[in-house]
Amino acid sequence: MQLSVVIVNYNVKYFLEQALHAVRRACVNLQAEVFVVDNHSLDGSCDMVRKLFPEVKIIENKDNVGFAKANNQAIRAAKGKYVLLLNPDTVIEEDCFSKLIQFMDSTPDAGAVGVKMIDGSGKFLPESKRGLPTPEVAFYKLSGLAALFPKSKKFGKYHLGFLDKEEIHEVDVLAGAFMMIRHDVLKEIGLLDEDYFMYGEDIDLSYCINKAGFKNYYYPHTTIIHYKGESTKKTSVNFVFTFYRAMVIFAQKHYSKKHARNFSALIHIAIYLRAFAAIVSRFASKVFIPILDFSVIFSSLALLVGFWSNLKYDTPLAYPIHIVYTNSLVYTLLWLTGLLLAGSYNKRKTFLSVAKGIAFGTLAIAVFYAFIDEDYRFSRAIIVLGAFAAVVGAFLIRVLLYYAKYKRWSLTMGSHLKTIIVGNKLEVERVQDLLIKSKSKSDYLGYVSVEPNKDDNHYLGEVNELKELVEFFGVEEIIFCSKDLAASQIIEWMGSNSHQDILYKIVPEESLFIIGSNNKNTPGDFYTIEINLQLAKAFEQQKKRVFDVIASILLILLSPILFPFIRNPKNFLPNIFEVLAGQKTWVGYAHADNIKLLPKIKTGVVSTTDAQRSKSHNPVTIQKLNFLYAKDYSVEKDLLIVMKSIREIGNRNSKF
Repeated sequence: MQLSVVIVNYNVKYFLEQALHAVRRACVNLQAEVFVVDNHSLDGSCDMVRKLFPEVKIIENKDNVGFAKANNQAIRAAKGKYVLLLNPDTVIEEDCFSKLIQFMDSTPDAGAVGVKMIDGSGKFLPESKRGLPTPEVAFYKLSGLAALFPKSKKFGKYHLGFLDKEEIHEVDVLAGAFMMIRHDVLKEIGLLDEDYFMYGEDIDLSYCINKAGFKNYYYPHTTIIHYKGESTKKTSVNFVFTFYRAMVIFAQKHYSKKHARNFSALIHIAIYLRAFAAIVSRFASKVFIPILDFSVIFSSLALLVGFWSNLKYDTPLAYPIHIVYTNSLVYTLLWLTGLLLAGSYNKRKTFLSVAKGIAFGTLAIAVFYAFIDEDYRFSRAIIVLGAFAAVVGAFLIRVLLYYAKYKRWSLTMGSHLKTIIVGNKLEVERVQDLLIKSKSKSDYLGYVSVEPNKDDNHYLGEVNELKELVEFFGVEEIIFCSKDLAASQIIEWMGSNSHQDILYKIVPEESLFIIGSNNKNTPGDFYTIEINLQLAKAFEQQKKRVFDVIASILLILLSPILFPFIRNPKNFLPNIFEVLAGQKTWVGYAHADNIKLLPKIKTGVVSTTDAQRSKSHNPVTIQKLNFLYAKDYSVEKDLLIVMKSIREIGNRNSKF
């Protein structure tokens, strides 16, 4: 047996299927075996593997045992001369295995070899080759000096930026996402250290290989796509803690007590600094546009008050200054709340979302206007003009930010991407149908074929004309059909055009999904007719939280009217306060087996089934209701469910 491929999987069925298709192609004409070790996935991964890849050996764990332990389970059963540790979120070239086996056979001192990795947008991943994280190297990385001087032989040792990424090199550390190891070396040095639950085990293993007298090689003559590169996790607080604690384990294991103590101290400082930086970075990215909106809308409203005062009363001071600023602040905040609820702060901002948001805010202002004393009121004309200015200002902000990011003007801001499909006609038609069923935001322009087909109106040209066609049509998204194209062709195109702002996606043969990643800072996304969950988005969960708070306040105000209609009124107020405290949400899932597969939310006061006329649902129906709620979530849906199940809002029983 030449090769044993080991893939550890945890709830990434779609990535795994794509990876296994690529592995199957790469194993042609080789004596190879493939293991999938599943760490108790709940997404049907094992059933998929059994159905589509009967040749694959599956090890099913009853819980998540971690990356190192799961790999070791398969390695103990492996019979290959070489063992490959491979992540499920990868795509390899057809000749990848044969090239590496030939290299290892001709390089006796090679204990392990890694490859050139690119992310889902075609950009080189620097973690393809790394230096040993000594205290000095770690300091340069954590201090930012490595980022400032990536090609420096002194400061750039962590990612070895001074080494040509197109040449073969001896390196200290290889990435666990793709690491081919000589089996005899593993027998000599031992398997992966199971003290590492996740992250750090590849550094430890690389170090042990070097320590035993063998070498680790970086081999760039074959390239893989790695969707979830190291850079995708750097803004995750959980990743920061897990990764750097792994570094502490490494230091304690391999360094002297003095060095380990100093290194551990440095790492602990880094943990909290990076965690703080991650929190600040994520917070800043979320509040940047709202702050711009606030500044523009507040300033516009204050100027409009002065303009209207001059126009109607011949003086800019018709309204006391404290009333101008108080009302301007309240109105601006209400308009911002409307923008939030209308979805104007999600990734795809549109004019409609801005207009809806300002309309919601204006309605709220009308209610506020009716309750305040007449001395504190602005003219209604100011509110109308202010709403118009808010729409224009908020929309212009989004258009300008879109231009700053993509260097092109667009009033629709790319809400529908200009998409082409690369493949032959039959597969292209299947992908088109998938795009329609998945409700993707794609403006289909046509297809580029491997085989000429000039009689078809949707045919744009051949693959060798792809670059010119992309430039001519201003293409924003390319979907590759892997049934008709070799992975090496796809990877070569992505790598050579990584400088362009194009989204790349790949559809595996006979699959109901399309996988891609917009850039190295996103973990990967996909279109699928099975899963496309709106509630999985952080922004939608934020909207849900805003709804919970506003609904709670309204229910408190309406409580004297509602009490006679509620079945358990004594629990009504406790529910309100628990929702306000974030312990519950007004609408949650109904109890069903698929809850763990859906985006996590708080326990609901009412559930997805409470708004239904029939209360006797079978388990399949309940799962479907939960799924549809998560898939098509909106604030309007929450409002409708609460209104329909108003008698149940005194419930105290947990829904799941």
